[in-house]
Amino acid sequence: MSTAIVNGTIGTPRLRITRRGYALLTLIVAFPLVIAALGFAVNGGGAAAMDPVSAASLKSVAFGHVTVQAGESLWQLAAQIAPSADPRDVVSDIVHLNQLSSAVVQPGQTLAIPLKYGH
Repeated sequence: MSTAIVNGTIGTPRLRITRRGYALLTLIVAFPLVIAALGFAVNGGGAAAMDPVSAASLKSVAFGHVTVQAGESLWQLAAQIAPSADPRDVVSDIVHLNQLSSAVVQPGQTLAIPLKYGH
């Protein structure tokens, strides 16, 4: 750190911000906020990427409903509604269609089931 003689004493120089400096500082702080607001406005406030299944494709899927029974898992449900299909695919489709965070289901929960599995 450099020292300077100010009023006959040795000390550190004070930093003075000019009008131009305040304008630049304001611009530096405001620019990322404006970019974030524009990004939010363009996205419409929604999530940029849900899952591989988009909202538009969910609307075009025909589906029925099923209620989860006590002790029933999503894997068991997949085996019941589509015995000839790969249960991994059925579970994946149900999870995506219902926008579940995992394959864990609760008794009494109503799930949409794609009609392509013939339930």
